[in-house]
Amino acid sequence: MDRPRRHIPEATVARLPLYLRTLSELQAEKVTSVSSERLAEQAGVNAAKVRKDLSFLGSYGTRGVGYDVEYLLFQMSRELGLTKAWPVVIVGIGNLGAALANYGGFGERGYPVAALVDTDPTKVGRRVSGHTVRHLEDLPALVSEHDIAIGVIATPAETAQEVADILVAAGVTSILNFAPAVVAVHPEASLRKVDLALELQILSFYRQRESVGDGPEGPVAVEPPADRSIASA
Repeated sequence: MDRPRRHIPEATVARLPLYLRTLSELQAEKVTSVSSERLAEQAGVNAAKVRKDLSFLGSYGTRGVGYDVEYLLFQMSRELGLTKAWPVVIVGIGNLGAALANYGGFGERGYPVAALVDTDPTKVGRRVSGHTVRHLEDLPALVSEHDIAIGVIATPAETAQEVADILVAAGVTSILNFAPAVVAVHPEASLRKVDLALELQILSFYRQRESVGDGPEGPVAVEPPADRSIASA
């Protein structure tokens, strides 16, 4: 019998990769148990929130001992879908797309790059990171051939929506958008946006606050933003 699916809040899901990274590091160090306080420190939240987040996984820890690292790592990997590989197609093989294609960390974490796609005739047919760049019109066939699960959009802003529509029509309903554009998808699809300019603006805000922190009213306490690195998942 399949285990019932629990509803997990989106905010909790966003923190699971942060916990996962810490657990992976602890496992590599042969640490067998971890407290909610240590996980909270790494994720930038309080221990009560960690305990509530982990309760959605059915894990409650042991008073005075904490959480079993290996078991919690298994639970979290299962919930995040990391117990199988999810092939990826990258659409748009400019500087950013090529850099993403050459990044080995995706495959190591269970997201192997299976196909590269572009429309530029100077790029189609080229070899990039062991893959031959295919034309966008080949996308449906590539999705079927490689069982593509996730689409990455690394195109100019003006073509991002068209690419998203083609991905969804081809059956790719999990999309990561790097294009500097607002993209809408059908409710059946999941879309995440990585806005590098926005992240830099947030960092510049905190840097600016640090530089003027010692004013007439004394230092200003600023809590930095939580790490939202995509590579942590």
